Amino acid sequence: MSAPDGSPVGAERSIGQLFATATAEMSALVHDEIALAKAQLRQDVKRGATSGGAFMAAGVLLLFSLPMLNFALAYGIRTWSGWNLAVCFLLSFAANCLVAGLLALIGVVFAKKAKKGRGPQKVAASMKETAGVLQKAKPHPRPALPEHRGPEAVEAVARSSS
Repeated sequence: MSAPDGSPVGAERSIGQLFATATAEMSALVHDEIALAKAQLRQDVKRGATSGGAFMAAGVLLLFSLPMLNFALAYGIRTWSGWNLAVCFLLSFAANCLVAGLLALIGVVFAKKAKKGRGPQKVAASMKETAGVLQKAKPHPRPALPEHRGPEAVEAVARSSS
């Protein structure tokens, strides 16, 4: 087994190795946060595109289907009920408006979902929180040094750091 930097588990690592590991992990965290922001932004754009597509479909349906659907539906109602032809045309127009209204309602629902999606804001808040934690981090407390430090102590420190 080994640590993320390749050194054996339980072995003491130098400050440089610890700093390199911390830097690599911090870099990975930032990259992951950016990837999360992109994914959430992509999802919000997808919802917005769905909303726009539904609105466009409603408009296209209302525009292109009115003449053909109105004639077919009006003559069908007239054949079925025997009512006046003008009333039958009004009923067919109302049916087309109902379908277009349902499509517009679907568009509104997806538009609200896209507006609620606050993916990048969540990631930005998370990154600010991470930065705040790092700013408040204090160094690990070190044992107090003896007041009387002879040449042996200086020599031992010099040997251990080389």
